[in-house]
Amino acid sequence: MRSAGVFLGIALLSSSVMRSQSAPPTIYAESFRKGATRITEESRDIKLTPDKATFRERLKDGHGSERYELTILPQGPEGDTKVTSWVVRLRDLHHSIYSNILQATQEPSADPGNKLGWLNPDRYGTVPIGAKRIMKVDGFYVVIQVTSFHFTPVGSPYLDSMGVQVAFVNRDPRSSGP
Repeated sequence: MRSAGVFLGIALLSSSVMRSQSAPPTIYAESFRKGATRITEESRDIKLTPDKATFRERLKDGHGSERYELTILPQGPEGDTKVTSWVVRLRDLHHSIYSNILQATQEPSADPGNKLGWLNPDRYGTVPIGAKRIMKVDGFYVVIQVTSFHFTPVGSPYLDSMGVQVAFVNRDPRSSGP
């Protein structure tokens, strides 16, 4: 009987280890923006810290004109400089009425498609921190992946760094092949 308990314990431990080694989930959503605009394909590895907490870059459309602005902004307790998460936003420079087109709906909601840009390491967050996030916007795709994060002190909710990979592609990254 004791060997059956040991076997069950090893089996549970093995399945736990196998789950932690599996590929992170991919979450896909489509923006409320439906158009044909393509983008100049590029990718960035971004390192965020409380000292360099904001990232901002303008992106070009398929014709080489500046068309979008990507921003990553820190989030934290009001009136404090500590960071608990970051938010990714994409703004169309030609249509400034929309402050963030990386959302499935224009209205605030709990829809996971409206939370893909929230890089929150809280294990109870809407989108798991390790998830590959793919958002179709107009005629292109934005792929966001958190590659690393670190809390200081360990066990606190305050981040001292986060690595984020952002890619802009014109082909659905979920499909394989040319």
